[in-house]
Amino acid sequence: MNPPGYSCFVDRDKMDSAIPDLGPKELSCMELPELKQLARQGYWARSYALRGQVYQRLIRDIPCRTVTPDAGVYRDIVGKIVGKHSSASLPLPEFVDNTQVPSYCLNSKGEGAVRKILLCISNQFPDVSFCPALPAVVALLLHYSADEAECFEKACRILACKDPSRKLVDQSFLAFESSCMTFGDLVNKYCQAAHQLMVAVSEDVLQVYADWQRWLFGELPLSYFARVFDVFLVEGYKVLYRVALAILKFFHKARAGQPLESDSVKQDIRTFVRDIAKTVSPEKLLEKAFAIRLFSRKEIQLLQMANEKALKQKGITVKQKSVSLSKRQFVHLAVHADNFHSEIVGVKEMRDIWSWVPERFALCQPLLLFSSLQHGYSLTRFYFQCEGREPTVLLIKTTQKEVCGAYLSTDWSERNKFGGKLGFFGTGECFVFRLQPEVQRYEWVVIKHPELTKPVSLESTSLESTTVSSSPSHSLSSESSDRLSPFLATRHFNLPSKTESLFMAGGSDCLIIGGGGGQALYIDGDLNRGRTGHCDTFNNQPLCSENFLIAAVEAWGFQDPDIQ
Repeated sequence: MNPPGYSCFVDRDKMDSAIPDLGPKELSCMELPELKQLARQGYWARSYALRGQVYQRLIRDIPCRTVTPDAGVYRDIVGKIVGKHSSASLPLPEFVDNTQVPSYCLNSKGEGAVRKILLCISNQFPDVSFCPALPAVVALLLHYSADEAECFEKACRILACKDPSRKLVDQSFLAFESSCMTFGDLVNKYCQAAHQLMVAVSEDVLQVYADWQRWLFGELPLSYFARVFDVFLVEGYKVLYRVALAILKFFHKARAGQPLESDSVKQDIRTFVRDIAKTVSPEKLLEKAFAIRLFSRKEIQLLQMANEKALKQKGITVKQKSVSLSKRQFVHLAVHADNFHSEIVGVKEMRDIWSWVPERFALCQPLLLFSSLQHGYSLTRFYFQCEGREPTVLLIKTTQKEVCGAYLSTDWSERNKFGGKLGFFGTGECFVFRLQPEVQRYEWVVIKHPELTKPVSLESTSLESTTVSSSPSHSLSSESSDRLSPFLATRHFNLPSKTESLFMAGGSDCLIIGGGGGQALYIDGDLNRGRTGHCDTFNNQPLCSENFLIAAVEAWGFQDPDIQ
């Protein structure tokens, strides 16, 4: 067998060791369903020539802006931009944010070429302000490019993709930060054990999750990153979330029972990823990634948009030179022992709850809205104190000292849209929990059992400015034009029945959380008695004694730490 014809930028010995070539292969079909299967199987992973051909074809088919720089542009500008500087001494563009250029299996000529290409991209894309993933992308593409100009054109096409539903790489600090928040939300839902570990040992858990792209674009060895990139080019950005979640699952498994220090966990994960070959093969990593039953691409897009909106509202759109303003308030800071007081839970228990809430709200501090001991045992007063606040946390303490509650995504004023009748509303971000005698959270049943539903089309729902009720009798009503369609709104899903989407309801004589086959929580109008049982919406066990007397009720809102 003839040795593969590596480009002049590749160190042959390193490449032979990292990705042994098994010779040329043919690819007869380039239809998406077949490509998706072949990419996941690694069909072209051990054929240098075929991988190069596939990259060329897939990137050529990306729908791009009308004017997208090509190889000819690179040849015209590279001399002017690089000048007389040696390639090795060239500065990196600001948008890479001091990211080191991974060499993978490039020789010194290749490492210098990456710097030249990045500088030329910076010249042609002044709108790209923050893109730390790009050095790794360019370095990988250069392995499979005939020359610098070809690699430049491929990278430009990835940046210039004009399909709004086909996000490829983050190109601004706002997009990057919201992706980190979105990843944190996904960890919270799909890697709960790992998330609890991160919360327990990290001084700032979002700063750990903010590293997730670096795990893929920089720390993963070439043979792993190339396999991820194969699938990424076919399936898009969602693949990156899948693989990063799988990495975190493997890290948690490998470090189970071992001590972790708060000041080293970020570096520990990086080291684990660099040495991942000691733990899992590329095939097993992808197998784990695609075993995760993730939200649809539409729902992830809505979550990303909601996170972007939260950051914009806080004025966080660019990276600060001195300090990142978008740091998630670590639960020990958001729920501070000196300024937190509840008649129902202690600081530790509230921190448990805060570790479960979506990232965009975990930026906030708890604000007491209602306390039965302060405001009286009245459901009417409860509504009065809570209206205008979204989301809220409901806490209940029984006379048997049991503690349970719910995270409620939607303003209680939505109940007024039913004309005095009891109707359900809310979204799939709602969840119920118990804290005493043991801690347990129950999320929307669809999150753990996505087979119950199929998402409806993106075009019909993704940007509608409406608020949704789970009641079949409730018509959609328009809200302010800047309101996004809610993440996990039930109209995005084809549910077999409404019983899986009965989140919250309130009338003058009762309050209900969860429905279908029972109620997760029912509280009477005097806030005196309640009951709990299994319900279809959360697939939960009773949260406390099935029939209980109430000792105290509290409702908590979310306050921006900058607003005191």
